[in-house]
Amino acid sequence: MSRNQARVQAISQITNRTPKAVTMPEPLSKIWASDVFNLAKMEQCLSKNAFKAMKKTVQTGAPLDPATADVVAAAMKDWALGKGVKFFSHIFYPMTNATAEKHDGFIIANSDGHAITEFTGSLLIKGEPDGSSFPNGSLRMTNAARGYTAWDPTSPAYIMHTDNGSTLMIPSVFMSWTGEALDKKIPLLRSNTAMDKAGQRVLSLMGEAEVATLNSSCGAEQEYFLIDANFAASRPDLTLAGRTLFGASPAKGQQFDDHYFGAIPERVQVFMQDLEDKLYKLGIPAKTHHNEVAPGQFEIAPYYEAANIASDHQQMLMTLLKITAKRHGFVCLLHEKPFAGVNGSGKHVNWSVGNATQGNLLDPGSTPHDNINFLLFCGAVIRGAHLYGPLLRAVIASASNDHRLGANEAPPAILSVYLGDQLEGVFNDIKEGKLLKSELGGFMDLGLSQILKFERDPGDRNRTSPFAFTGNRFEFRAVGSSASVSGPLVAMNTMLADSLNWIADKLEVELATGTSKPEAAIKVLKELMEAHSNVIFGGDGYSAEWHRAAVEDRGLKNLPTSADALPYFRDEAVIKLFSSTGVLTPVELESRFEVYSEQYLLSIEVEAKLVVDMATTSIYPAAIEYLSQLASTSSAMAALSITLDNSVAAAVASEANAMMTAVSTLNTALAVHDFASTEEHMQYAAGTLRSLMLEVRGHADVLEALVADDLWPMPKYSEMLFIR
Repeated sequence: MSRNQARVQAISQITNRTPKAVTMPEPLSKIWASDVFNLAKMEQCLSKNAFKAMKKTVQTGAPLDPATADVVAAAMKDWALGKGVKFFSHIFYPMTNATAEKHDGFIIANSDGHAITEFTGSLLIKGEPDGSSFPNGSLRMTNAARGYTAWDPTSPAYIMHTDNGSTLMIPSVFMSWTGEALDKKIPLLRSNTAMDKAGQRVLSLMGEAEVATLNSSCGAEQEYFLIDANFAASRPDLTLAGRTLFGASPAKGQQFDDHYFGAIPERVQVFMQDLEDKLYKLGIPAKTHHNEVAPGQFEIAPYYEAANIASDHQQMLMTLLKITAKRHGFVCLLHEKPFAGVNGSGKHVNWSVGNATQGNLLDPGSTPHDNINFLLFCGAVIRGAHLYGPLLRAVIASASNDHRLGANEAPPAILSVYLGDQLEGVFNDIKEGKLLKSELGGFMDLGLSQILKFERDPGDRNRTSPFAFTGNRFEFRAVGSSASVSGPLVAMNTMLADSLNWIADKLEVELATGTSKPEAAIKVLKELMEAHSNVIFGGDGYSAEWHRAAVEDRGLKNLPTSADALPYFRDEAVIKLFSSTGVLTPVELESRFEVYSEQYLLSIEVEAKLVVDMATTSIYPAAIEYLSQLASTSSAMAALSITLDNSVAAAVASEANAMMTAVSTLNTALAVHDFASTEEHMQYAAGTLRSLMLEVRGHADVLEALVADDLWPMPKYSEMLFIR
């Protein structure tokens, strides 16, 4: 079957498809966290002493003794076996945006030939995958391959059900034999510890007598596209690169603004219901779903959770999105820009910090000018974002996210902080050496008796800001849809820890002179604002004027590509930041630069090879076939003394030749391997390779508009985005 025949058949199958039948959902109270071995389950299964120890570990990070681990392992095994589970896996998160897992059976054979089940504390605590078979940035060589997984008791085990069976999944960390972090979870746990320690210092200096363990929280809004699996199967670029490398803009895209928050298509609604039932069983608090701006684009947003749990849940969510989509005949695209000309997908990471005694420390309350703890923690974020803006850009860097950042649908590649009018005014007052009372946002009154008045927020929202304060948290809007949230959380927690330590050092000096606590705090914040207020910006982040002023007047960095951003992992200030807080050693940080750079280069090179292949074997033959048909028709008409306009044939021939010339140039460019450094190689990929890929695409997309529709070999945007 030719590719065009597959395309036609796909359209026929899709238009005659009915939504997958699903049963009515069970009550939330019945299914919530039913597949999670959480504290509630542990309280039922463990002895009082074992449960007390586990609860303390989960809530405060206290160490757990091996004897308790044995008790937990036995209870966990019995619970899982009771739900039909035969296998367990230490699931971990290597330095990619994927998950890794090896499944082991509970079963062992004894000496008399009978099968029994076994799961001890030692099996729960440790696993041993190959440390050199995952990206590790030269931390592990093939001849030095040993690696370990270790159980993370602060994140609950759960059961993952598939059509092929069920597995007990045990969240774990992943390290080398020599102890270096090979994953994304160890740095996250370390960053929380560093932030807690620094936060405790500040709160104690401010007179807080009882301070519970601090933890960061995260709520990540996940955007994604759904296209029919039949279309994806006919697009090698979607299958291998996750995005379309070719595709002319359809007559109708998103310009009517008719998709955002529109009625959810029936088939998609059924998919969402199935997905959310699975999420609820795993204790993932999916709270919101809706149509996003682009046709075929949707969003799901969970409620806030502790950062470690939220990071695990985000990985599970991405896995379940893909698995569930497949069950419903869709392919879920998590690429940041799968379709040119329409909005791409992000993952807005809502981040805050708090504890059980002081609450949310980024909640200003109704009188932020009186909330000194809030001002100190918010000021620490401002300082961190100013000093480590390039780091924040580096932790969201990827070949796919580069398509999004700086475009008119996403925050720019310049890291700035938006506070809102009221809060910006408070900090400007502090900078001027005063602290005036600030007014709330007031009430919204439309003058309609049937519409109740409600309290208006003290500040507007700014969709062009990459890092915005949104009432009681910061929203890191520039994170990519396919990314793990761990990297951004590590960076934010670590820069906050560094700034809180700076504030604590300054407070200690001021308080030693007899200055009152409020006066000392305002004096420190004034110094902070004088040095770091340049990062605060409330205007249009898309404007050319801001791009100029940010760099020339404020000294901020504009890092449009990952090739520009990733080298900041090698910056002396960043190395010092991570080593001084104990989050990453210089060796571990260097490994991340190497891994992320390699991933970036591989992504672009795979796409470039696909461009060459698809243009040569699919698009060019379609153009030649059409030219052949035009030539035959023209000859037949000439025999009847009928002259046809040959301008279309001339245009097709011209574009086809130009495309193949560009393909040849791209193919030659791919063979270049002589680079003095990784940085030089990345700049070559970002500049030369991507420019040549766009040149090939430009000609191919013109051909799509010229070649007869029944000859075009791939599903078009108008089909993939609108046919459900």
